[in-house]
Amino acid sequence: MALYLHKTLDNDAELLVWQVTESEKELKELCSIPSDELEEIEMFKSESQRRQKLAVRCLLEVAFDEKVYLNHHDNGQPFIENEAINISITHTEKYVAIILHKEDELGIDIESLDRDFSAVESKALNEDEIEDLETDKKEKNEQLAIYWCAKEAIFKRMGSSKVDFAEQIEVESFNLRREGELEATFIHKDGFEEEFELEYLTFDRHVLVWLVG
Repeated sequence: MALYLHKTLDNDAELLVWQVTESEKELKELCSIPSDELEEIEMFKSESQRRQKLAVRCLLEVAFDEKVYLNHHDNGQPFIENEAINISITHTEKYVAIILHKEDELGIDIESLDRDFSAVESKALNEDEIEDLETDKKEKNEQLAIYWCAKEAIFKRMGSSKVDFAEQIEVESFNLRREGELEATFIHKDGFEEEFELEYLTFDRHVLVWLVG
């Protein structure tokens, strides 16, 4: 069982991370999966994607005493059919994470730092964010990864189908640390602004960012 992290946050959200080390067969043996959900998982051609989906189910097994049924809204947001609780999900090839809260809306994203995030600069950052980027290549890539994860987490939390990451999501400048807090603003198309506080954690060449509220 490769449960990497399981903690209750100060805001009563529950954060769980699974390190995907098991085979597809081993993951199936570790958790109880509703038949219709298993059928959907088995439709994925990629073994890596199937393992990631199964790891999500393993995390649900840890988080809930009873069997829960995972589904998705039309906008892609996940929800639990038989529990009054909010959930957000993210995964890479090596790690899967979920965050849960009984009342507040959520967003979470994880990325591997082995990925090249250079395209994020022109694709998702505004001028102020670009000016704050480090000159060191390694530090810059990590910084871009955190920016991207933060904006993805906000995007998931908002549940909007079309969002301009550069124009509508602004992340305040931050100093690179192993873990820390981020401040960000989501600008609706009518000009209304919502402010968010996020948290991030770096581990094993990965960045995890989440927000609650």
